[in-house]
Amino acid sequence: MELISENRVFGGWHKRYKHASQVNNCDMTFAVYLPEQIEHGKKVPVLYWLSGLTCNDENFMQKAGVFKYATDHGIAIVAPDTSPRGEGVADDPDGAYDFGLGAGFYVNATEAPFARHYNMYDYITKELPSLIEEHFPTSSKKSISGHSMGGHGALTIGLRNSLAYESISAFAPIVNPIDCPWGQKALSGYLGTNKSAWLEYDATELMKATAYARKLPIKIDQGNADQFLEAQLKPAHFLEAAKKNGYDVEFESHEGYDHSYFFISSFIEQHIAFHAMCLNEK
Repeated sequence: MELISENRVFGGWHKRYKHASQVNNCDMTFAVYLPEQIEHGKKVPVLYWLSGLTCNDENFMQKAGVFKYATDHGIAIVAPDTSPRGEGVADDPDGAYDFGLGAGFYVNATEAPFARHYNMYDYITKELPSLIEEHFPTSSKKSISGHSMGGHGALTIGLRNSLAYESISAFAPIVNPIDCPWGQKALSGYLGTNKSAWLEYDATELMKATAYARKLPIKIDQGNADQFLEAQLKPAHFLEAAKKNGYDVEFESHEGYDHSYFFISSFIEQHIAFHAMCLNEK
């Protein structure tokens, strides 16, 4: 790994790294926040944060104001990029923001030319955790969270890998991508026209499953002034599926909040505390 930068913050360290990804066949960048507890020989659990469309590893780390809360609870934060990047990595031919670079949707693509590089599901669930646990003083306990497209990723990855994580949370997630324009464009482009392949990347469809290895705690926050709420996010679909399946989901709607990092920074403290209860259980 190549260290790109490091900054002291709230007694811990924020660091950015570049490494060669085997699953994405390109260089990938990620950021990690290591709280001060590691300096006392303690291995800390990890919260993986998945960002939304157009973002990279820097957006959350610079805008969410998470470091104090992570230090308070002794949790490391890992923020990967949202997609592969670099020379030779396929992009939307028209340069659209909702597909291609910055819009990996946390799937394993099967369609050319994206299948070679766009394997973000395997990157998040396998390659990156192995790298983190090998090179940093972290434990194997981890939780997952995200925003918008990243909320979609957090929910689908957490539901499909419930033995690997302790908890799931999301801000304004895309919960039913098979039924919204962003999701339909991404899933058809990355996975093709066979819609049965889309279902494993749709949180609402996954929530309809009748059995899980275990039911993880789930927390979702949504602003009711979110400009994407009705057309793209549709949280009611997910909540209805959860209710029918007897799956308790902690959901809060917040008056006047939109889709921005102003919203995330307002409630990130509660999300860190939520995950801390699960990660720090004996």
